[in-house]
Amino acid sequence: MKKVSLICSLFAIMAFVGCKNEKKDMDGMNDSIQMESENQTNEIKEESKTVSVSMDSKSGSTAKGEAYFTESNGMVTLEAKFSGLKPGTHAIHIHEKADCSAEDATSSGGHWNPTHAQHGKWGDAEGYHKGDIGNFEVGDDGIGRISMQTDEWCIGCGDENKDILGKAVIVHEGKDDFTTQPTGDAGGRISCGGIIK
Repeated sequence: MKKVSLICSLFAIMAFVGCKNEKKDMDGMNDSIQMESENQTNEIKEESKTVSVSMDSKSGSTAKGEAYFTESNGMVTLEAKFSGLKPGTHAIHIHEKADCSAEDATSSGGHWNPTHAQHGKWGDAEGYHKGDIGNFEVGDDGIGRISMQTDEWCIGCGDENKDILGKAVIVHEGKDDFTTQPTGDAGGRISCGGIIK
């Protein structure tokens, strides 16, 4: 009888120790899963890049604003808001250099055109510059907004045909007609901001 009781006690102790070890293994596995999940979240955060561009008035205008470029999963989104503009249609382009030092912003060079295409409307089958963003409307309050998304740009990837770092955002006095070469007859440069980290 004592032997049976002893054997039962032994089995109970073994079962208890086994459950405890299994719980430790499960806790360790949960920690491992949690660490993997945190690592994946960090990788996703690292993939997203944002550059803020402060737009200064040029050519005697009062135009100013902010532009934000965000890259995530291979897509770059532009969100921009401007104030101090005359009501109507205005062109916005990316120019070759992040140099807004000239009073008329000519220090930023011409339209960014790494593929040597003709000027045109963004997405036109006949061609367009990588900097040919297009036009946006300004209300009676002098405020205008534009947004777009593309996989033809990147932020700091080093590909000279896609990388927008080191370029400038320019707002023009008039609208882009999408046909006049090489600028779209958009008029003077009234606001400029360098795309820099």
